[in-house]
Amino acid sequence: MNINLSLLAQALTFALFIWFTIRFVWPPLMRAIEQRQKHIADGLAAAERGRAELESASKRAEEALREARRRASEVIAQAEKRAAQMIEEARTEAKEEGNREKAAARAEIEQQIAQAKETLREQVATLAVAGAEKILRREVDAKAHAELLDELRLELR
Repeated sequence: MNINLSLLAQALTFALFIWFTIRFVWPPLMRAIEQRQKHIADGLAAAERGRAELESASKRAEEALREARRRASEVIAQAEKRAAQMIEEARTEAKEEGNREKAAARAEIEQQIAQAKETLREQVATLAVAGAEKILRREVDAKAHAELLDELRLELR
């Protein structure tokens, strides 16, 4: 065998192998590699979007939490203010009720005092009339008058 012919046959076979590989094997391999690259790029892009969305959602959650805390503190402040207002209203009403009860008690006391005075006046008038009647029935005697006045004084006590 001739080495030149062997080299030429090998070169021709190698060229045929390269043509066959370029024509039939290389395009599916390139498509598979391109699809894999595209799939990896899409995955990386989705991961980046997910990370950005996670950061955005985290910021929104923090903002919502801050807003909820602010609103809660406002509600608590309003409740405390309303409670203080209700306490003050209750105090005012209690004072007014106390004043009304005091006025009613004073009026009742004054009425009872007036009634007692009137009763005393009637009793004094009755005693005075009784005393005058006794004095007039007896003879006019200074000693008897003094005794009657002493009795009258004792009755008035």
